[in-house]
Amino acid sequence: MASVAAHVFTPPKAPITSTAAVSSSKTPRLRYHRNYPPHRLLSLPSPSASDSAAGPIVTDSHPLATAAATSTTLSNWVEFARRVSGEWDGFGVEFTSEGAPVELPENVVPGAFREWGVQVFDWQTQCPTLAEEHGGLLLTYKMIKLLPTVGCEADAATRYSVEERVVGGEDNQVSAFAYDSSGSFIAVCPMENPGGQKVLELEHCLVDPRDKEARIRVIQVVLVEEGAMWLEKIRVFSEHWDGPFRNGELLGGCAIRDSAFATTAVVDVSEVVGVWQGTSLAIARLQSEHKYMGYLHYCGLDCASIVDIEDIFHELVVDLPFKTIRELHGLVALPKQLWSLSGENKDGETQWEVGWLLDHGNAITSRCVFLNNGMLKASYSLARFLMQLCLLSGMKCAITI
Repeated sequence: MASVAAHVFTPPKAPITSTAAVSSSKTPRLRYHRNYPPHRLLSLPSPSASDSAAGPIVTDSHPLATAAATSTTLSNWVEFARRVSGEWDGFGVEFTSEGAPVELPENVVPGAFREWGVQVFDWQTQCPTLAEEHGGLLLTYKMIKLLPTVGCEADAATRYSVEERVVGGEDNQVSAFAYDSSGSFIAVCPMENPGGQKVLELEHCLVDPRDKEARIRVIQVVLVEEGAMWLEKIRVFSEHWDGPFRNGELLGGCAIRDSAFATTAVVDVSEVVGVWQGTSLAIARLQSEHKYMGYLHYCGLDCASIVDIEDIFHELVVDLPFKTIRELHGLVALPKQLWSLSGENKDGETQWEVGWLLDHGNAITSRCVFLNNGMLKASYSLARFLMQLCLLSGMKCAITI
């Protein structure tokens, strides 16, 4: 098997620093069934913002900070619920912050692979998803990893781990959730890693506009410590819709439509950097008041709620066209024509971006922007923060930088 190299281009030399902290809207109870220590959810109040020290990575002629788009009616929730619900099967890979794939634990790899000297990087995965169409805003889904098998023994695959994610309701686990009627969504989930560090999981789910039964989910795992933000790792899931919701009762086998991708070619960065002209922009602005002290509060898995879950759900609504300039700084090239980008833009906003190059010169991008209006003065200050989640479609201009 060919050797695998990391694909990263001038990453930030220092963490993205912030005087603010990361938060969530409710202390959740995370249901894990795993044989290794999971990330745990933090009990923090609603969305937050960050103030970064890294160099500019993206310049927008239509700054997101000035966009007035917001949604209170959530008019397209039913359409979103219909499109996102079902059995989503595929493969998942964990990458380092530099873009190198991480091998599966040796104890789960079949002996035949070890004897042949075959490295295994891809998990076969399932993601049974159910969104309530009526009677309340609620989305639940499971991220299931299956033990790797040799050949079509995959038809007898067994579960290795199950992680359940709940958005809304009494067991809500996210601080912000924005969705599009296509089935795409962006979720922000505060957690705690096995080492006790505060972590943000920024989940970007992008539905292929050419095939509504295909999607990509990218989770940027961001460490948050003493006002700084680091990209710890990236998880990528390539999935296809495999029928109505069955709660994962039927395990995927050799009939799965996706294939392993960890060691396939990464996106050509020359196709990513340069000037992009937006063809559409959907944005959700989230604003809340909270006490910064909540950021410092840890909790166990069964900790009681400290904040009501309000303003969690936001519909991505159409906003003005835009122009974006992307640079190499902070760009991580990934397989499946994907990239991850993080750092500070020209307006001093910390942003985390995932992009999917659909074909030459066309892409869709999911971006999470953290803002800070400078009102934060002390740990116990009452501050107002603003966070934006947006889904962008764009076309690369002929002239690049």
